[in-house]
Amino acid sequence: MPAPGPFNSNAAAFFGGVKSAWTSVFFLVLAGTYIGMGALAHDFALGAWWFALSTLLVWASPAQVILVSALGAGAAPIEVAIAVGLSGIRLFPMVVALLPLLRGPSTRLRELLLPTHFTSVSMWVESLRLLPALPRERRIAFCNGLSVGYMGTAVIFGFAGYYLAAGLPPLFAGILLFLTPLSFLISTARNCREMVDRLALVLGLILGPLLTYWHVGLDLMWTGIVGGSLAYGVHRLREAAR
Repeated sequence: MPAPGPFNSNAAAFFGGVKSAWTSVFFLVLAGTYIGMGALAHDFALGAWWFALSTLLVWASPAQVILVSALGAGAAPIEVAIAVGLSGIRLFPMVVALLPLLRGPSTRLRELLLPTHFTSVSMWVESLRLLPALPRERRIAFCNGLSVGYMGTAVIFGFAGYYLAAGLPPLFAGILLFLTPLSFLISTARNCREMVDRLALVLGLILGPLLTYWHVGLDLMWTGIVGGSLAYGVHRLREAAR
């Protein structure tokens, strides 16, 4: 998708963000993913409107899978809340990386609350790619429009998957859920511009399966910590040797 053109107002930037969301590859990814997730919610006998509300409030498909499957299996709400909260920690570095692109000299704190909540991998990847081409005063509105476009897609196709669940084979639903991590991997690989980024990605791809095979608890968190730290250490050594 090409970079967005100039916008004369915040409203134009907002609707430009919505258009960018609906013309990006993540639209198709979210549509497929949330058809599968809607079917998952149906299979666990959770309400359609309950699932839509969880999409708006949680706004992270891996955390929603944890939420739906754990509650559907009868887990205690406090245990589910802790698991969902730990899953959401992975978004914190994304928020930290995104906010400098949005904040300007006159930006107020309340203007950053919505983009902070809206931060997801799809929105983050596209924001880092598209926002630098926009004037800083239009970036928050564009970012909010981008997120509303993605979130609206998730809610609509979540309803579709929920009501199509009776005729959706389990294998097909699982394939649709796999679209999300696959698209994230491809987008991350595409946005790797420096050696440290590529090294962190490679280490993550190696460590993740190994820790899962060894049944290490919190394998995703340890993959990020160990792989990212090693990549950063190698980067600092290379910089010091120059």
